[in-house]
Amino acid sequence: MCRHLAYLGPPRTLHELLYAAPHSLHVQSWAPRMQRHGTVNADGFGVGWYPPHGAPGTGAPADPSASDLPSAHPPGPLRYRRAMPIWSDSSFADAARAITSGCVVAAVRDATVGFGSEESGAQPFRADRLLFSHNGAVKDDEALAAAFVPPPGVLDARSPVDSAPLFAHTVRLWRASGDLAGALAGVVRHAREHSDGRYNLLASDGEGIVATAAGDTLFTLREPGGGVFLASEPFDDARGWREVPEGSVAVATRERTEIHPIA
Repeated sequence: MCRHLAYLGPPRTLHELLYAAPHSLHVQSWAPRMQRHGTVNADGFGVGWYPPHGAPGTGAPADPSASDLPSAHPPGPLRYRRAMPIWSDSSFADAARAITSGCVVAAVRDATVGFGSEESGAQPFRADRLLFSHNGAVKDDEALAAAFVPPPGVLDARSPVDSAPLFAHTVRLWRASGDLAGALAGVVRHAREHSDGRYNLLASDGEGIVATAAGDTLFTLREPGGGVFLASEPFDDARGWREVPEGSVAVATRERTEIHPIA
């Protein structure tokens, strides 16, 4: 029902990541090549990114020598979301040329039948240092909402969309364990106990990117320059793209990409 993408690696502009490629996420909003459910992703979009160390307002020193105790983690994520199609927001396309990050999660949305296209349903969702996106649909969203009650302080988990309970449970498991891959795999397993659905999840904590292939396509690309992508479908025809097998969770860090079974 959507297309999403995550990037980790050397800093790049959001324009390069979301607009520049021949089959970019921007193009996938109206002409996806591999989308199995739905044809147009016009019900909103969003992008979350982690600003570089020392960026204004992050709390990290601009000059590394200014502190003897540099932050062990990159700053928390910033986010931009709209209820309109990404192709309609020319102002963001311009701003994206000036925003640079080494870790990004973005999505274009085709809303599940029965849910609106308000901005609160656009992903990625955010909590603490976590960014999250769901590509798919839930058959019995009421059963999931009853099973996965939002944890404290996670407003996006209360959004009127079938992805919200999945996000609620992701945050709960991740906060308890610190294991993002284990959290996403656990959400898929637990969700299937309550409802059929397509559970392609994508998340980042700013240090790695993780995604599940559970009902829809997922691909990974590791570039020679050190960048790595997880995406619903390839944004170009580079030979390095690899499809993640159904029923798997993909874990990408700056050093390696690993694929494990969900169950």
